[in-house]
Amino acid sequence: MAPKIFATGTTGYIGGDALVAIVEAHPDYDIACLVRNSDQGGQLTSKFSKIRCVYGDLDSADLITEEAKKADVVLHFAHADHEASANAIIKGLSEHAPDHPGYLIHTSGTGILLVNDLDRGVFGEPSDKVYDDWENIEEVTSLPDNAPHRNVDKIVLAAAKSHGDRVKTAIVCPPLIYGQGRGPGNQRSQQLPDLTKATLENKKGFHVGPGKHLWNNVHVSDLSMVYLALLEAAVAGGGKATWGEKGYYFGGNGEHVWDDLSRKVASDAHKKGLIDSAEVDPVSTDEADKLHHKGIGSRMWGANSRSKSIRARELLGWQPKGETIEEEIPKVVDREARALGLIQGHAAKVAG
Repeated sequence: MAPKIFATGTTGYIGGDALVAIVEAHPDYDIACLVRNSDQGGQLTSKFSKIRCVYGDLDSADLITEEAKKADVVLHFAHADHEASANAIIKGLSEHAPDHPGYLIHTSGTGILLVNDLDRGVFGEPSDKVYDDWENIEEVTSLPDNAPHRNVDKIVLAAAKSHGDRVKTAIVCPPLIYGQGRGPGNQRSQQLPDLTKATLENKKGFHVGPGKHLWNNVHVSDLSMVYLALLEAAVAGGGKATWGEKGYYFGGNGEHVWDDLSRKVASDAHKKGLIDSAEVDPVSTDEADKLHHKGIGSRMWGANSRSKSIRARELLGWQPKGETIEEEIPKVVDREARALGLIQGHAAKVAG
């Protein structure tokens, strides 16, 4: 019998790309996806004809609980901070028998590692602090409660402790993700495209403060292979993966200094005649927030988030192969410029 998978957030950037990787590798899997409306359902079924759509949202607790109860594995891609949906998933999985436990693969994010800079109010400065998901995993799983995403991380980790015989959990914690997604819905990431868009709109490159802070990164297709490997391990009864309180997986590959990234964006935009200068100016945290469409530019572009992704490599054989973030920048500049109407796409050029 094909394994039953229940997934949330599959019309989103991360979940959509992961779903492509999963379906390509295992077209036989019985997959149900939570969608909010018929438009999202149509997006999914037009690309994946065998997928069953479950109509509801993250607050549809009873529905989510019932689907989690029926599933062998739940892939939770949607909203790293939504407590009600995480609790509903765990409630459903906890009804599994110990001889047939349910598996939860939850998506967090390395924004959780910003907590030290946010607490100190320090932005744009480098940090030597590097977290890892292997020897020092307890340092990550015991971060203070005010850390971003910590609220739901705690729910998942608590389930591993209280329902460990029936609920096997893993947390995937991606860094900055880049690359165009392959999913049926949103194919755009956030931090790099938003930085590029703000550069084009502001007509000038910028970085927060001195710009010497660091953040890890990963190509979205490489991140999807982490989810696929964990799912395959879950279907195999756990496989070589770690589950439970130490089942925490950073998904980073490269690392960038934000000043360098901003300069490369500005340089490419200038070469293409989209801005007047390749120079990059420092901006304050308040200015960065104003440049960001959600008002959180200081934390999205201005703080340190450094991690070593060891567990997926050691246990799952993960070997990232995607393009580097530097190779991606010209493509991002082109996509954002087209979206802003600054250059024409191929179809518009053909149409005259």
